[in-house]
Amino acid sequence: MTINKNKKFKDKIIQLSHGDGGIKTGELINNLLLKYFGNEILNKLEDSAVLNCSGKRIAYTTDSFVVNPIFFPGGDIGKLSICGTINDLVTTGCTPVAMSLSFILEEGFPVPDFEKILLSIKNTTLDTNLKIVTGDTKVVEKGSADKIFINTSGIGFFGNNIDISPRKIEVGDKILINGGIAEHGTAILSSRKEFNFKTSIVSDCAPLSSMVNDMLSASKKIHALRDATRGGLASILFELARASEININIHDDKIPVKKEVRGICEFLGLDPLYIANEGKMVVFVDRKDADKVLKAMKKNKYGKDSQIIGEVTEKGEGLVILVTELGTRRILDLQYSEQLPRIC
Repeated sequence: MTINKNKKFKDKIIQLSHGDGGIKTGELINNLLLKYFGNEILNKLEDSAVLNCSGKRIAYTTDSFVVNPIFFPGGDIGKLSICGTINDLVTTGCTPVAMSLSFILEEGFPVPDFEKILLSIKNTTLDTNLKIVTGDTKVVEKGSADKIFINTSGIGFFGNNIDISPRKIEVGDKILINGGIAEHGTAILSSRKEFNFKTSIVSDCAPLSSMVNDMLSASKKIHALRDATRGGLASILFELARASEININIHDDKIPVKKEVRGICEFLGLDPLYIANEGKMVVFVDRKDADKVLKAMKKNKYGKDSQIIGEVTEKGEGLVILVTELGTRRILDLQYSEQLPRIC
């Protein structure tokens, strides 16, 4: 997101769109939050902060989860909270080691549902080396929350001299993604009462630390990583292009989208490029190592459908251009508001 702390925050009330990753979120962060808290680390607006502590580098992140519904095909709010925290950490190239886990529970929330979520959290952490080391629990009156909210923080440590950041992106870099987009958003949509249609789509919610480790073992020329969550693939690419002052081409026929996902999006008038994912990592890598990294991704269980979807074309004003099979070009931008609120 472009930082401009000189602009005044004009809205008088907080709206749902202020939390969905689109234009309004950028206005809230840039024109209000950074006005009070901006510093050389926070101003980078990366998924995790990289800190120097007594000569050692650590990555630190925090997140909150308010997804509706709390149980959905392929996961639940518990699994989502672990995967989201891990994936934010590994965008720096670190090894996640520990996290906090805090619950805000609504009075009357069924204990069997809570236990189901706790078991899901436990099973997800078993797929990683991450340990839950601290936490907190609060209960609020019935009607003061929506069943359960989860807050997390996570830390990770760096090995060797890994330095992965949007500022490292170079002209000529290839852009990769580890599989089909928009699966989390459409799975959530299919579970909501107002839609309630049958589909085989499940959320792509997954912890990507093992895949990122495989990628880093294959190449030391990975320049940037970002998990494409709120706002989808298009919004993430737009933010990275702006932050790095580059122009990007992505190729429509190379972007993996499952047939059923595309069909639902077309039926509802949604664009899969802007729908949230919870298990997709966008990778910027030196073009000479792109095939090596792609091969490593495909060998991992979370990257079997990985594709090279585009490239950095030039230094510029932060344009993201979608090139169609016919050769036509469409400039992508941030949307005013998320197509699907409460998605994570």
